[in-house]
Amino acid sequence: MKRYSLIVLLIALTTLSNAQPIFSKADTLRGTLNENRNWFDILKYDISVTPHFETKSIEGVVRWTAKVVKPARQIQIDLQQPLILDSVVYNHKLLTFDRDNNIALVNFIGKPDINSSISLIIYYHGVPREAVKPPWDGGWIWKKDENGKPWMSVACQGLGASVWYPCKDHQSDEPDNGATLSMTVPDSLIAIGNGRLVSTLSKKGTSTYKWEVKNPINNYTIIPYIGDYVGWKETYKGLKGNLDLSYWVLRSDSLKATQQFTQVPQMLKAFEYWFGAYPFYEDGYQLIQAPHLGMEHQSAVAYGNKFMNGYLGRDLSGSGWGKKWDYIIVHESGHEWFANNISTNDIADMWVHEGFTTYSETLFTEYYYGIPAGNDYNFGLRKGIGNRSPVIGSYGVNNEGNGDMYPKGANLLHTIRHAINNDKLFRSILIGLNETFYHKTVNTKDIENYISVQGKFNFDKVFDQYLRTTKIPIFSYTFDKNEKILTYQWKNCVVGFDLALNFNYLGSQIALRPIDYVPQKKLFPNESFDIIEFIKELERNYYIKAVEEHN
Repeated sequence: MKRYSLIVLLIALTTLSNAQPIFSKADTLRGTLNENRNWFDILKYDISVTPHFETKSIEGVVRWTAKVVKPARQIQIDLQQPLILDSVVYNHKLLTFDRDNNIALVNFIGKPDINSSISLIIYYHGVPREAVKPPWDGGWIWKKDENGKPWMSVACQGLGASVWYPCKDHQSDEPDNGATLSMTVPDSLIAIGNGRLVSTLSKKGTSTYKWEVKNPINNYTIIPYIGDYVGWKETYKGLKGNLDLSYWVLRSDSLKATQQFTQVPQMLKAFEYWFGAYPFYEDGYQLIQAPHLGMEHQSAVAYGNKFMNGYLGRDLSGSGWGKKWDYIIVHESGHEWFANNISTNDIADMWVHEGFTTYSETLFTEYYYGIPAGNDYNFGLRKGIGNRSPVIGSYGVNNEGNGDMYPKGANLLHTIRHAINNDKLFRSILIGLNETFYHKTVNTKDIENYISVQGKFNFDKVFDQYLRTTKIPIFSYTFDKNEKILTYQWKNCVVGFDLALNFNYLGSQIALRPIDYVPQKKLFPNESFDIIEFIKELERNYYIKAVEEHN
């Protein structure tokens, strides 16, 4: 999801309050699979929408195709106010419904048969919530390009896709058979959607563009892009054969874009190495200029980084390496593997999306500039960690947790990588995650358990420490310079914290096995041993704090 934030914004977000949030009925209706949502499995969305730029309004119709998995008499449709639900049709009959804030409870006539397929047609219209500062503040975006032509899109991560179309607005239920998106716009504009263009129909000064995604897709990543676009294509020869690449930018920006977007094949080469094949060969890959900074819309990545390297020209790590590549191309495309291929059931576990994708920046840097560069970049991200509240949010109430999920999640993975101390194995874990959970939704425990099993070490306490507490583990130590003995233990940690410390120092592999609050000893007879440099290297590789104890 992604939400983007500069390091200072990440810090600001985490300093708001340590108090427990108060959740409303609306939060529960949105975040819980209640009895009106858990009896059906969405198979496909067919969305048709007509935006009216001058009135900032839309009208549309959405067909749900779903499989019945248990008996029920009511179905919850999510559609955020002030949009108006006009009617719901099932088997050519109008169904009655009651509106409750951002949902509607629709009454069926009889109970649909288990394992049968149902089709609902939902008509709606109105003035959708307008995004004030997208993508952080979501909604429909109404802008004009520099030539005065309309430029429209949507950003709705966190806020939810129901801000612009009626859906089952819960991350756990992706349409198994994908989605279609048809947009009717003035014939002076082009409308772009996810996947591939399947038809264009011109009529009376308008054009209707229909796009289709074959693969399962997150609700919030189905997005329209409408503007005075020009495009071009190329083919990338990847791990699964030829991958179609398409680029769309505003007419006035085409010259700048053609140079900047040459980074896309570079990104794909690095990420197919680290994560395995791009997950959506059937739908292709598109990079589309958007009227906001960017977002990980599946197979149709939103780009708004002004055709410059870094994050709007800045290096979030402060290491210098972040200015070598375009942050939005790398980060948002990394989400194709973590967020779009592997998606979490509950947004409380969004660290799986954001932590792995933020770490993809480190892996990209390492792939092209070497291991020390990657280490520098990852270490530099730590300045954005606030540790004001846990990374994992509250379940069942549409609460995505703390913004630390970006830099802290990346540093957790870097820490685990060094603890495993086998980069070949670590890479196989990343690839294995994308193969094992291919096009699936998961819980954090699925990911945690997979890493522990494949990494041949039980990382339960490590995950608990970094994801469920705000404590930075303290490597408490003393060093006897005469005897060359290091005494050490873990402090400020969960009971049983057992992170293994492995790294190379002075040409030798060092292995330390600290135990929480139980001092251990290790002899370092090498005369060249420098405790200060040793501790620096330790803190560089692991997200810990080393504290020297004084007698």
